[in-house]
Amino acid sequence: MARGFPQNARLKTAPEFQKVFNEGRKVVGRYFVVFARPRSPGRARLGLAVGRRVGNAVRRNFLKRLIRESFRNQQDSLDGMDLVVVTRGSAAKTQRAPLFRDLAQCWGRIRRG
Repeated sequence: MARGFPQNARLKTAPEFQKVFNEGRKVVGRYFVVFARPRSPGRARLGLAVGRRVGNAVRRNFLKRLIRESFRNQQDSLDGMDLVVVTRGSAAKTQRAPLFRDLAQCWGRIRRG
């Protein structure tokens, strides 16, 4: 499977996000909240919700890149899922390694059901 983050691997519209929020299950980590909704088999899709409370534009973009990288590493095992990652305020001043660990734990909990 391709390793990028193409258009068909993204949630883009408000109704797509709302469907995941309303029908998905929630996994809460220390720095992230991940909503996951199963859909028909196919490539996993990701949506991001990174609010201003986690920092300035540079910090928010850093967090978005980090989430996308973690998703790319795990997306083969998340096939058939729509996912929305919401960044918690506690991620604002946290280093890269703990953020990656927290996301990896969230992905694992989603896979286990």
